[in-house]
Amino acid sequence: MTLLGPRTNGGRAGRGAPPGGHRRPTLPAVPHSPPTGPAAWARDLVMGLRFAAGGGREGWIRTVLNAVGVGLGVAVLLLGASVPSLLDSWHGREKARENLGQEHEPRPADDTLLYAHADTRFHHQNIRGRLVRPDGAHPPKPPGVAALPGPGTMLVSPGLKELLDSPGGKALRERLPYRVVGTIGDAGLQGPAELTYLAGSGTLTERLASRIDHFGSRYVDRPMRAPAVVLVIMTCVALLTPVMVFIGTSVRFGGERRDHRLAALRLIGTDIRTTRRIAAGEVLLGSLAGLVLGAAFFLGGRQFASVVTLWDINVFPSDVAPDPVLATLIAVLVPSAAVLVTLFAQRGVTVEPLGVVRNRPAVRRRLWWRPLVPLAGAGLLLTVSRDGDRVDSALNTSRLAIGATLLLLGVTALLPWLVEAVVRRLRGGPVPWQLATRRLQLNSGAATRAVGGITVAVAGAIAVHMLFTGMQAGFADSYARTGRPVVEMTGGADGWRQTRDAVRQLRETDGVRWAGGTIETSVSAAGDRGRVMEGSDFRMTDSAHVTVGDCAELARLADLGSCADGDVFLTDNLANVPFAKPGARLNLDPPEGTGPARPPQLWTLPASARVVHARADTDGLAVHGILITPSAVDIGRIHRPLMHLTAGYDADEPDTLEHIRTTAARVDPTLAVVSMAENRHDGQYESLRTCLFAGAVITLLLIGAGLVVSTVEQLYEHRRLLSALDAFGTRRAVLGWSVMWQTAIPVALGLALAVAGGLALGTLLLRMIDSSVFVDWPVVAGMAGAGGVVVLLVTLLSLPPLWRMMRPDGLRTE
Repeated sequence: MTLLGPRTNGGRAGRGAPPGGHRRPTLPAVPHSPPTGPAAWARDLVMGLRFAAGGGREGWIRTVLNAVGVGLGVAVLLLGASVPSLLDSWHGREKARENLGQEHEPRPADDTLLYAHADTRFHHQNIRGRLVRPDGAHPPKPPGVAALPGPGTMLVSPGLKELLDSPGGKALRERLPYRVVGTIGDAGLQGPAELTYLAGSGTLTERLASRIDHFGSRYVDRPMRAPAVVLVIMTCVALLTPVMVFIGTSVRFGGERRDHRLAALRLIGTDIRTTRRIAAGEVLLGSLAGLVLGAAFFLGGRQFASVVTLWDINVFPSDVAPDPVLATLIAVLVPSAAVLVTLFAQRGVTVEPLGVVRNRPAVRRRLWWRPLVPLAGAGLLLTVSRDGDRVDSALNTSRLAIGATLLLLGVTALLPWLVEAVVRRLRGGPVPWQLATRRLQLNSGAATRAVGGITVAVAGAIAVHMLFTGMQAGFADSYARTGRPVVEMTGGADGWRQTRDAVRQLRETDGVRWAGGTIETSVSAAGDRGRVMEGSDFRMTDSAHVTVGDCAELARLADLGSCADGDVFLTDNLANVPFAKPGARLNLDPPEGTGPARPPQLWTLPASARVVHARADTDGLAVHGILITPSAVDIGRIHRPLMHLTAGYDADEPDTLEHIRTTAARVDPTLAVVSMAENRHDGQYESLRTCLFAGAVITLLLIGAGLVVSTVEQLYEHRRLLSALDAFGTRRAVLGWSVMWQTAIPVALGLALAVAGGLALGTLLLRMIDSSVFVDWPVVAGMAGAGGVVVLLVTLLSLPPLWRMMRPDGLRTE
């Protein structure tokens, strides 16, 4: 008999044993080797997903917090990914409904029409207007229009119809004397709030309009100028960088409790690498749920796109659709980033079978590498500024975005070291202050992570607001120097009588102090057929500028001396136009542009033409050319003469501009009206600054929510200590103030860094566009105030759980 059992059948055990005999016991199988590589990752991530899904109420709360935080960030990322398709749809509808004039204008036919612009402004709102006059029974129709309006009627957008029907639209109804017979469909609108109309005219002529046979423009969009490129890139960086930081903070909600559960797994034999992968799997569930929530937030939020107008851009909710490639990248990178952030965070934590040791070596944070990040960003921005206006190149765009991002993230990299360096030197003070500083001295990582998002958001907002303010101040300065209460109107001219009547009507308009008008055109030498520009069939000639007006109007342009109707004058700065000599034969219709050449309209410059001295205008420029009184030339022989009207008005009267625009519409609805003192950019920049400030404040509040979760989590971890303090008679107010100081110290240091980093970045950006440095101090103060509000909210929301944890029965244990 052996230890394995009795011997049977000649020492053979087991095999061939008779019934009732003993069988040899089976040896334990050799265990399979644990999976490695991708299989181990998949197993551990799935286990983490199961823990997150089955962790009870606390586990679900933690997962929901992760999902909401990630979801808000994903929604903002999806909105950013929708900008390209949004602009494509917006520009696409404009191109589909427009025709700026065909290269070869068609002849009148059954399928052509005359088409003219009739834009206007009403109380700082742009109103797009178009006039049509069909040549036949089958004219082309723009998108969104089933049938063209007849003479005296118009189709309007829903927004314009609402404005016309409102009590404040009375003055606008006088300016648009057409009967509304329908509305324009969505296909013919750039956005649901756009103000536009399409009116039929029975008096439209070829002098005032272009003849077209189709709708759909093929013009190429001009590239944005350097300031606009900088503005767009910095807005994206300022909004998206805090979102990335916020997502990184959100996936670490509940990290301390999760680490305590991982200690239990270590107790049953799980190694450190496995626990880290399981922790990543727990976070993965929240990030995946955050993708779903983010998509839901995005789809719900884009329904409000129709009520938002930025820089005259208003779109339909269906236009806000993310680019498929960018959406796929977001769906892949957000969960991947959540896993990587969790694994990186676990490097500073030792999960042992009997507990958790954080930051096992109490080593001070090193400073040497942290300033290198913002310095690298500043260096990239300085290299971009050397290229001047070539900011829109692909290389400079990338350097600008990367440089600004590095500078903002560099400010965040400095924050942990700064908080640690400051709190390490804090000694003494009231009891709440000592409790807060001691807590930060022991572990400031959780607080600085959340405050890092605040730092990035505030620094980016300050920089972009400085950029806005600098550009806005530049426009304001330009209008202050050149702007004066003068309105200029230009349009086609039918003759001198029309111009004279227009001047009379302007002088009779309320608030107008003076008014004048001229007719302008150009002439070339007789026999000059022009030259074709290389690469196109556009023909140009050497021409001289011609101004037709009465003696009073011409006297404002030059020192005429004596003047009578029928006189002709030559300004003394016509040296570069050798063919403009007394007695020369001139062509009133130079062959410029495209299409077949028109017959020349010859006219002889009178030999009696006198040379006069040209006067400089308010900008210091002197007009040069030929000055003609009305009876000296037949304006009807000019192909397309241009009427130029000018009116000075009383700037103190609030509605004078509206009265002038109404008068101009009565003279000719196609007149382009421009006020020299009306800064159109001011309202546009103001709306963008307001929206960006609101977005920054919302971001601060979201990050403050994360700070609340982090604070409550720390309170829960130290609930036994709080109960002990309460048992010893510590007042609640003491611990409440300690919570406030524990939040306020990192936030105050973060705001100081944010102000410094934002001012530095804003200065670099303004230097890049050759603008003076302007600091938007109200915004800086507002951001600091928002940070203070965040501190107050975090404190108030942390008090209820603090009171619940300050109970003596919290010392009870099993």
